[in-house]
Amino acid sequence: MALLDDVLAEAMRDTKASVGLLYLLQPEERVLWLVLAGGVSERLAAPWARIPLDAAFPVADAVRDRHPVWLGSQEDIARRYPRVGIVLPYDFKLTAAPITGHGTVWGGFVLLWPVWHPPGLSTAEQETIDACCRRAAAILHQAADSGHPLHAPDEPRIVPPPHPRDADPVQAAAALSFTARLPVGCCALDLEGRLTFINAAGADLIGAASGSLLGHRPWEVLRWLRDPMFEDRYRAAVVSRQPTSFTVRRPPDAWLLFQLYPDDSGISVHITPADRLPSATAPHLPRPAEPIGATALYHLTHLATALAEAAGVHDVVELAADQIVPAFGPKALALLTVDAGRLCITGHRGCSAELTAHFEATPMTSDTPAVHAVTTGTAAFFPTFADLRKAYPPAVDQDEMASWAFLPLIVSGRPVGTLVLAYGLPRIFPPAERALLTSLAGLIAQALDRARLYDAKNALAHSLQAGLLPRTLPHIPGLETAARYRPAGHGIDIGGDFYDLIPCANGTVVVVIGDVQGHDTSAAALMGQVRTAVRAHATAGSSPGDVLARTNRLLTDLDTGLFASCLIAHLDLPRHRALLATAGHPPPLLRRPSGRAGTLRLSPGLLLGIDADSDYPTTEVPLPPGAVLALYTDGLVETPTTDIDDATTALAHRLTSAQHGNLEALADSLLDHADRSAPRHDDIALLLVRPHR
Repeated sequence: MALLDDVLAEAMRDTKASVGLLYLLQPEERVLWLVLAGGVSERLAAPWARIPLDAAFPVADAVRDRHPVWLGSQEDIARRYPRVGIVLPYDFKLTAAPITGHGTVWGGFVLLWPVWHPPGLSTAEQETIDACCRRAAAILHQAADSGHPLHAPDEPRIVPPPHPRDADPVQAAAALSFTARLPVGCCALDLEGRLTFINAAGADLIGAASGSLLGHRPWEVLRWLRDPMFEDRYRAAVVSRQPTSFTVRRPPDAWLLFQLYPDDSGISVHITPADRLPSATAPHLPRPAEPIGATALYHLTHLATALAEAAGVHDVVELAADQIVPAFGPKALALLTVDAGRLCITGHRGCSAELTAHFEATPMTSDTPAVHAVTTGTAAFFPTFADLRKAYPPAVDQDEMASWAFLPLIVSGRPVGTLVLAYGLPRIFPPAERALLTSLAGLIAQALDRARLYDAKNALAHSLQAGLLPRTLPHIPGLETAARYRPAGHGIDIGGDFYDLIPCANGTVVVVIGDVQGHDTSAAALMGQVRTAVRAHATAGSSPGDVLARTNRLLTDLDTGLFASCLIAHLDLPRHRALLATAGHPPPLLRRPSGRAGTLRLSPGLLLGIDADSDYPTTEVPLPPGAVLALYTDGLVETPTTDIDDATTALAHRLTSAQHGNLEALADSLLDHADRSAPRHDDIALLLVRPHR
């Protein structure tokens, strides 16, 4: 890992970046782990310690697309990555670059600059970033090749800032004397926000001895500095590397001006009496006894925006664990949900298998703090095990934790479950923190309730989809077949794609593929009717054109307002020919026995359901033994940025070049081609047939 330290330090030094982050993509995982951070504290980096590869984050996009991302303004960041913009509402510029090499994506770099950076990367900066990515890839490849791959640590390593040159002792003493004589206050913070120096005038102005301040974050020691403004200005200085200031009242009535001047090693703070008082017309607001820190508020906002994007229960659990554990301090987390009169563990982080097994499926009638929290709707906080044991005498210290919080998950008065947080060190849970954690539980409860509904609808949709598609294709002597159906990658929509294979008389067979407009239960029901009508007419011996014409009249009579595309091929295996007709469907591909594939241009017909009198011409083509006929839906070739004719031609080239004698492997190869060519947002159905020699 030390070699990667040098690479990150070089990238930051040679590009003059203020912040640098290095992520690793672990094998067999679709998650980016933060392993190194420079120019920023671990607390500020906590929300991005673990980033799913499919998340809307700059480094995830860079790694997933294998292409750098540049964000040149705060507006650009807010527009493209709103979650980043909400958590870091400061002026900075950012690039994310993938670490690739030896045919592998290893991870990614993130570099930040202050707002004074030019609107784009210079050639020298780009060359430096490219070189550092190659060096990092070589280091990671060599480690993996040696049998000792680098793994992400439990916590990211903070790369220390460059050491300034050693100061001359005489000059250092003179500097201390200079600050001691100043009538104004001055102090220094490191990048973690801890105070490393304060002069006598500064200590006098803030009314505290320097010994009680050194090594601490001022807003955590001085109650009157716990206003979120102080921590927010510290965060702004660290992230943007721009001077900033704020005015605050030191009780009872002294107003102080704090001016912050950041660089790569820390922040110098200038403290003076304020030149002006707040407006006399400003309303006097009561100050809470325990204000909530800005970092906690930003973490809460970050979690809220992340949960808003969560789909299923698994996503909610993973997001909650990924955000709460590093950002809010617990060492372990368990999320329990109510199911059939029991409290079941839906997800956990940092809990032993023995502990989760012991508390799994706890009856709702049992006397435990988790059950009590969800049944009463009241949060419970236990600063010590003695407090827990006092409230619940049967309690046994099984997890070696010091403090616990049991937070009810309630939605519209209905119990959903309990969130359990366990801390490794004693925690007093002041009122502000209790309020914060309660709000946190409310966010998770709402997200969890939505996610459970999503999962239920998704399961229903997929079961309905599966019921409408053939479970298996029938065995036809002299014919090899392979079929694939893949739903859209996101959402609970039911796909309208369908396919079928229908044995007929005299050694013939009908293959069908189609796509009904829409993605809901109405489309699914119509898809079932179309498939049934096609099967009935095809079995009766009608030609492909007649089958489409009769099915079209049925859809027109039903007047559903939905349309469908359909392609029918009647395969006459003894005569080595195929009769085809299309109703607005993408053209089929034919790979001849020689191996060359091309598009079959058929006489077009209107989509089904538009005009009851539409005509559907039938076209005859040779189908010699060994030829492969490929029928597919538009999801295989249609993308927003690609011409569909070009995409169809590219698919034909792939069909030509694929060296697969097995149709199952060939079907997988065509789907892989679609995945690699562009992102897919629609269902895909694919049906391959090949007559035997």
